[in-house]
Amino acid sequence: MTTVQASTDSLLLSASKHPLPRRSSLGVAAATLVVSALLFVLTPLDGVADFLVFWAVAYVLAMTTVSVVVEGSRRARDRLASTLTAGALILALIPLVAVLGFTIARGLGRFDMTFFTHSMLSVADSDAGGGAYHAIVGTIEQVGIATLISVPLGLLVSIYLVEYARGRFGRVVSTFVDVMTGLPSIVAGLFVLALWVLILKQGYSGFAGSLALVILMVPVVVRTTEEMLRLVPDSLREASFALGIPRWRTIQAVILPTALPGITTGIMLAIARVSGETAPLLLTVFGSSAINFNPFSGPQEGLPLFVFNEAGLPNDTALARAWAGALTLIALVIVLNVVARLLVRRSKLQPI
Repeated sequence: MTTVQASTDSLLLSASKHPLPRRSSLGVAAATLVVSALLFVLTPLDGVADFLVFWAVAYVLAMTTVSVVVEGSRRARDRLASTLTAGALILALIPLVAVLGFTIARGLGRFDMTFFTHSMLSVADSDAGGGAYHAIVGTIEQVGIATLISVPLGLLVSIYLVEYARGRFGRVVSTFVDVMTGLPSIVAGLFVLALWVLILKQGYSGFAGSLALVILMVPVVVRTTEEMLRLVPDSLREASFALGIPRWRTIQAVILPTALPGITTGIMLAIARVSGETAPLLLTVFGSSAINFNPFSGPQEGLPLFVFNEAGLPNDTALARAWAGALTLIALVIVLNVVARLLVRRSKLQPI
């Protein structure tokens, strides 16, 4: 009885304490910032990264201590978990923001009409002119062909794994998909080089690069689509079956439209992954400084190849073109994502 009474008193004491004001975190952050700055000025401590880490640790400790004193241990633990979660989010966003900001700052210098309307044909490495029109055309065609092949194939495989596979063959297919997910991109390029270019003697082309990208896209599409299909409630399937609707029609009119937003996200992730692949293109499309609109004949350029080649040249003009190419690649992926989101918003369940 004494233990129960003590626990009750402890809970009442904790509940009786007032929560910290909303601006208290700003005050603690400012105080720990000043203390950290003084320590780095008066001691041998040095470095921007060391200062930020020291300030973050000091803020967490100070905020937790203040919360324990003012709010109680229960609210202090909750605040500590919230602070660590927010810190993890900020830590994850720092590289993304840094990469985007650095690429935008460096790439805007050559982000002009000449860059988008000219190729590198007859342009010297040190010349200020030239552009990536040929590389943009190549990337759009190569990624487009790879998407047209891999998306239907990945959708069919994922539908089989979720809706039909029940035995050993389904487990074998799932295992192969897992293995392909971790396949290095250069291995895909070597496979297409050996089979398509050398054995079948089809030569270097944009289509050869697309075949290498298909090998990398299919497992991503399969895994993301499979997870989205598994999230569709079984009640929708059962309601459709109860109405006498066949399985194939249920998949077409109920399951796929329900999972469409997630499927679209998975497809865009696959496109974003292969859009920046360089190793497969080095071995399959060979690269070209001229414009080649035919992806089935002759070497062709791609934006990853363009960035790779220009970044390796020892002059500032080529490096500026490389940063502009990287910015173009990022902008292309963002545009595709926005368009896909707009299309998904308009999608609705179709009547059976």
